[in-house]
Amino acid sequence: MTTAPPNATPEGGTPENTEDTAVPQPPVPAWRPNEAAGDLPDTVVHRQVVTGLHHPTGDPLTVHLTGLGSDAWESTVTLPEDGVALIEVTATEAVTLRAEWRVPCVGATAYWTPDTNASRWLPPSWTAPRTVSLALGAPVAALVGTHDRALCTAAAGETAAPVRVGAGVVEESGEFAFTVEQELTPGGPPARLRIDLSGRHFATTLRAVTDWWAEGLDHPGVAPAARMPAYSTWYSLHQNVDAAVVEHQAVLAAGLGCESIIVDDGWQTADRTRGYGHCGDWEPHTEAFPDLAAHVAEVHRTGLAYLLWYALPFIGRHNDAWDRFKGMILREVPELDAAVLDPRHPEVRGYLIEKVSRAVEEWGMDGVKLDFIDLFARADPPPAPAGADHDTVHEGVRRLLADLDARLRRTRPDVIVEHRQPYVSPGLWPYATMVRTVDCPLSPAENRQRIVDCRLTAGPLAVHADMIMWNSAETPESVAVHLVNALFSVPQISVDLAAQTPDQLAALGFWLGVFRRHADVLQLGSLEPSRPDLGYPQVRAGDDRTTIVARYAPLPVALPDRDATDGPGTLLVANADGDPVVLLTTGRPERALARVQDCRGEILSETVLDLVAGVNPVTVPTGGLLTLTREH
Repeated sequence: MTTAPPNATPEGGTPENTEDTAVPQPPVPAWRPNEAAGDLPDTVVHRQVVTGLHHPTGDPLTVHLTGLGSDAWESTVTLPEDGVALIEVTATEAVTLRAEWRVPCVGATAYWTPDTNASRWLPPSWTAPRTVSLALGAPVAALVGTHDRALCTAAAGETAAPVRVGAGVVEESGEFAFTVEQELTPGGPPARLRIDLSGRHFATTLRAVTDWWAEGLDHPGVAPAARMPAYSTWYSLHQNVDAAVVEHQAVLAAGLGCESIIVDDGWQTADRTRGYGHCGDWEPHTEAFPDLAAHVAEVHRTGLAYLLWYALPFIGRHNDAWDRFKGMILREVPELDAAVLDPRHPEVRGYLIEKVSRAVEEWGMDGVKLDFIDLFARADPPPAPAGADHDTVHEGVRRLLADLDARLRRTRPDVIVEHRQPYVSPGLWPYATMVRTVDCPLSPAENRQRIVDCRLTAGPLAVHADMIMWNSAETPESVAVHLVNALFSVPQISVDLAAQTPDQLAALGFWLGVFRRHADVLQLGSLEPSRPDLGYPQVRAGDDRTTIVARYAPLPVALPDRDATDGPGTLLVANADGDPVVLLTTGRPERALARVQDCRGEILSETVLDLVAGVNPVTVPTGGLLTLTREH
């Protein structure tokens, strides 16, 4: 085993505190039961990096770097802004690079990651790290403290190759440890880490991460229809789709304010058993869709854009393509009656591109919904087989999506492409228009939390809610609650619109109108969710004129600060809580016009309020909306 002294100091100045240049030692070990000392290579190099950052306690932040297998690597540190350090490590030999640093676990309330299955509780340090890659997750995390301030937000710059990201409470020291591990190769991309100890709101630090990822990125833009309400056939019809049913729902959806329709599974098969054994040939079920191009033209006459679903990785056992490709798979998935294709094969990519492109080129559709891309990711892919032209799966996935995107845009430059959590890597941004939250039917609180998580790292993409559905006996107030939980996204509606009551339709139409009128603020405004440890009980978005707050628990709503004629003049408060008494808080007396609407949009009152400094109660029914216009 060898060791080496530190070789990195921040550029642009000397840190106030520097580390001893003696042979560095690893931190006090955290108990990790799955790590065996016998697995270490002969060469293990420890180096300490002085970052120039300081914890709120005043202590300096030191990053401990370990090189497994080589000492031929170098690190640099830069300080691009107050409280932020960028660390870059390059190697001239193959090495496994592990970075670890710790922050005092003082006032910590939540641990945020984009992992859709993660709680916000603080994990122990012995929790297995998550492996993120191009097709699964994103390499970013934040330890959040009181008042929603980030104690530490960290991200890796590698967004394609697998990166192992770990974190957790170190029982031995009362600290919170972050670890990032990446394989480095000569001439390959460096390890890049961004560590933020600025103490800003955690959403602000995550926006800074997405800005960092976006540097030099050329995104083709988002088609306007992708930011407007949509109709999906999945929960409302499942596989029971045909041309007549889809056209009928399209007419009704357009009348309510939707601007696109997404036809999901079922268009390609007569099977109605919900498996994926009939995926892979991607030919229309001719009894249900005898003339798909004519059907798409009919839907276009309603004013809706049309997207078609593809389970991109699947080849089903009941398809003609099974025999052709069964030797070009990553693995079988028996419970789904299908297998996952290996995108390292040029023949696989060419076949999928030809099949998916037909939606736009032959049938005149506006885009595609690409499902299950995350299934390309696996921890132990087989070695590149004979005939493959890429060594790694992530390289094959990127080539597949890049070539497909180029092909689609030759016909339709503004093509709409839907991806879905958990494949939210910024490496996929150039090949998508929108990203939808993971399936969570009839779970508005989960939909809200997944939407916010997705919004925080979605970069240029439009974020869509999971399809919104409700029981046929649901009250209009509850329908409105479902919609308000999706307020900061693009809603996808998935109920039989022909079977809704007048009150249900009134609630749906009213809230879709709110989505449409305020789309710029709701989707592009500065997003500030509160209390990730409690599932975001209040979320707000705003620009220099309008602030919109959604209230999911009986919490007071603070009016945005403003001086004289400056600051937001309009405040909208959407009440999704059962308590109708909304407490408005302000720091000074002022007058405002208050309009209260119920869940159907009917105006219940319009009054001038004389707000006092402190707390001001206003009654807003569940599913209703308060619009407050403040006087200059």
